Amino acid sequence: MSALRKGHCYTRVKRAYTRHSKFKAKGYIKGIPPHKIARFELGNTKGTYTHEVSLVSLKPIQIRHNAIEASRQVVVRRLELTLKNNFLFKLRAQPHQILRENKIVTGAHADRIATGMAHSFGSPIAVAARVLKGKPVFTVYVNKEGIEDAKGALKAAPPRIPGSYTVTVSERK
Repeated sequence: MSALRKGHCYTRVKRAYTRHSKFKAKGYIKGIPPHKIARFELGNTKGTYTHEVSLVSLKPIQIRHNAIEASRQVVVRRLELTLKNNFLFKLRAQPHQILRENKIVTGAHADRIATGMAHSFGSPIAVAARVLKGKPVFTVYVNKEGIEDAKGALKAAPPRIPGSYTVTVSERK
């Protein structure tokens, strides 16, 4: 039995379902699963940088925490190999949206055990970050000579996260 559902089950951004119950304890999610993101900021934090290179979403989407962590590892590894700690990487998408699942029993005589999906609220299984259109997921601060390396590193992230993205470069003030 796999623990994770397919990522496309959670990619659409929609308003979270709010459970209304006559019992207060059943009206909210009790436990929030921990996210797997190790670090939100990496690189040389004390340096001064002239440019910022960002991976910007082209449509609103939800990204699960394990997909963010996988793409973060790839981007940071490429940055460390090419820029040698002469960069500042920031993860801008914060996972806070709780994803729930109502597990369904399958097999022989499952209809006698399971209650189905009627009014299901589900139990929390993961957290995701909501990214709106035009908002950055990752930002890398570099000097002028590191722009191409930062763009190349950020282009390695979209195959690991859902949605479509573009890389933007802007000068810092």
